[in-house]
Amino acid sequence: MNKETEQIYALRDRILASGEGVSRDEALSLAAVEDLDTLCDAANELRIHFCGSRFDTCSIINARSGLCGEDCKWCAQATRHHSGCDTYNFVDPQETLRVARLNEDSGVRRFSLVTSGRRVTEKDLPAFCDMYRTLGRETGLSLCASMGLLSREEMDMLRQAGVTRYHCNLETSESFFTTLCTSHTPADKKRTIAAARQAGLQVCSGGIIGMGESMADRVDLALELRDLGVDSVPVNILNPIPGTPLENQPLISEDEVIRTIAVFRFLLPKLTIRFAGGRRRLSRESTLRILRGGINGAIVGDLLTSIGNTMDEDRELLAAASFTI
Repeated sequence: MNKETEQIYALRDRILASGEGVSRDEALSLAAVEDLDTLCDAANELRIHFCGSRFDTCSIINARSGLCGEDCKWCAQATRHHSGCDTYNFVDPQETLRVARLNEDSGVRRFSLVTSGRRVTEKDLPAFCDMYRTLGRETGLSLCASMGLLSREEMDMLRQAGVTRYHCNLETSESFFTTLCTSHTPADKKRTIAAARQAGLQVCSGGIIGMGESMADRVDLALELRDLGVDSVPVNILNPIPGTPLENQPLISEDEVIRTIAVFRFLLPKLTIRFAGGRRRLSRESTLRILRGGINGAIVGDLLTSIGNTMDEDRELLAAASFTI
């Protein structure tokens, strides 16, 4: 057994015994190992031990599209980027219910309304709360919300309407974020997450990889999420969209995606680490390696401004990886 393998196994065994994730230096050391398969196999053991083999599925609907005044360089919904995405202020409530029922019938566990823009206004929030009340009456789905930089009082309104989890991505490390967005800050996002926690909501927060950040930035993101005590970590793979400032950003390799998610499992052994946007470009082989390398959840179906995997495709992959939905 070489030193790399010994290191991977020693860190795996320590986490299995303590439940505590690795340090920053240890994570960066793991990210540099040559034996990717051993790293993934160990990450998979951690996932099985702490999370079991049940795969956590969720789906989203674009409840408000475009019309966003923020300047996030990756986003198709910013008005200044001229990406050609659809724009509307409210999704039709009946369409929301139809999509939610389809997802529930497919075995999806969670469902979220996602809105563009800095935040849903105090004037518009009651309409979305009415949609949540309808979803709560008409489906058995766990309800989530992603509505920007809301206050504690607004989080209380969502919780009273039936929402149990709030989503607010940090997107990347605090130091790298300022190169990608200037219209709001990581501190704004962390205040939002704190408000959700204070309102008794679970928190889903992750980020995007492949925007030009380093592996150290990804590790720092995971550590920030760990410090915030989030429950679910969605990992998006950048899909460079024409019209955005990142439209020519080179794609990161599939091995780098695999490695990143395995390292995240060593950092966040007990959490739901969730496939999100961008995974459709991965090969079947790489997707299965990730499913057997630390991941245990996914956003399924269509995404905000791009097409996702179908449930039939996902069911086949999950069965091949010995998961249950």
